[in-house]
Parts: sequence; C-alpha cells; structure tokens
Amino acid sequence: MKATNIVSALLLAGVTSAQTPAGFTPAVKEKLEVTFGTKNVATGGQAMTKADTARQPTIGISGPANETYIWMMIDQPTSAGKPATYLHTVLRDFKASGAASAAGITTLKTTATGPVSWFGPAPPAENPPHPHRYTNLLWVQPANWQVPSAASTMLQNQKLGFDVPKFITAAGLSNPIAANYFNVTG
Repeated sequence: MKATNIVSALLLAGVTSAQTPAGFTPAVKEKLEVTFGTKNVATGGQAMTKADTARQPTIGISGPANETYIWMMIDQPTSAGKPATYLHTVLRDFKASGAASAAGITTLKTTATGPVSWFGPAPPAENPPHPHRYTNLLWVQPANWQVPSAASTMLQNQKLGFDVPKFITAAGLSNPIAANYFNVTG
C-alpha cells in the first residue's frame, strides 16, 4: 500500500510539474502566467472560449524578470488525423513592467508587433468538435538579437506544420524558460 502511494505521488508530481503538454518538445517546468482580461490560465489544458481569448493576453513569470524575452503561441492538434501544428504569434522585446506583485508574479510587456503579430485562437467549428491546444512559450532573448534568416523564413513561410525545436536552433535560442497551454474548441 505504501509503495502504491509513493508511486502515485511520483506520477502525479511528474504530470503536474510540466507546463507543456505531454509529449511536447522541449518540455518546460516553469509556469508562464497567461491572463486574458480577468481569466487566468491557472492549469495546463484549461478550457477557454474563442471570446475569452480574442485579445492578446498579459503574460508574466514568477519572481524578478531582469532579461528581455520572446513569447510564442502555437496551435497543436489534440487528436490524430487533425491539422498540423500552426504558428500563431511570436513577439519580441518583452520586459518587466514593474516590480513583482504580492503573489510574486512579474508582468511582462512589449510594444513590439512581431516578428509574427498577434493572431488569436480561432479554431473552426468541427463535427465532432475537438479542442485545439494553444501552447505558450517564453525564451530569454539574447542581447542584440535579430531574427536570423533561416528562422525568419520559418516564421513567415512555414506556419503550418511549425517545428519548435527546429526554430530554436535556427533562431539561436536556448530552451524556453516558461510555458503554459490552454484549449479552445471551435
């Protein structure tokens, strides 16, 4: 009985520690705070509506944010045979907008509109309906970073079937430091 409880606790810890969906590469452990208006994506996979997610969210991280950051949102299929991953948004130059809140969250803001401007979740009506998974990733932006040509080509011409690990390499980025994901059904 004790061994079963320990194994169950370890499995639960493994499930709850990842802020990216199961099987997503790269896996990210730190939570990216994503808030649409007054609706916070509290847990990975939380159901949201198209109306909830129509406007660009506010993002933040736990603790101090002394760097510049890049944020990405992609749509991933949740069922076999469904459309491939689709790149929605990549915005650069996020910085802390002030001190951390009482809860320890530092809000990040940018005035940038690219390299891929905000395009909110808008899954089509499907029969039967199925959720689209929107994964949000945050990277530390390297000093003096400009989008390399190979990464720029991916961002502009390869949105359908977007390959995150390939982009990380092409863009000269390290692994993401924070992530979160939510579901929207068409």
